[in-house]
Amino acid sequence: MKLELIQLYVKYHIETTRRVWDLIDTITDEQFLADEIYSHGSIRNLMVHLASVDRRWLTGLKNLDDVGHLKQEDFLTRAAARDVFENVAKDLAEHVSTLTEEALNKPTDKVDRPQWQILLHLVNHGTDHRATVLQRLNELGAKTFPQDLVIWMWERK
Repeated sequence: MKLELIQLYVKYHIETTRRVWDLIDTITDEQFLADEIYSHGSIRNLMVHLASVDRRWLTGLKNLDDVGHLKQEDFLTRAAARDVFENVAKDLAEHVSTLTEEALNKPTDKVDRPQWQILLHLVNHGTDHRATVLQRLNELGAKTFPQDLVIWMWERK
């Protein structure tokens, strides 16, 4: 049961982040790159940070050497930033789909906590930063949406 729940949470995380990206495509490049004082700054910075954290933790869960954080300034366009998200999302979805209940409950050689804890952290971390981006998008006039897990589940039926 825990495995099914973790897979559901990760699917929610990916699909909801993808919906945020769809909204980001409605703003200008200037709005995407506009610096803010809160959190990581621009919408670009927040979204690259989100993909970077997912990528870095996932690398540890797969017992690979630490890849470090992505440099936000390396992603000058929305397309480049979204591409990195899509690549990480694909990798994350594939990893979670291959997990067993046993593996989910064990740490890896690179991460000394059970995988389920790290995966839940990624979902929670994503909710935090998506909320900031959604607020900014709303301020820019985009029609945003609630990112509640239960609403996402109800919409899927």
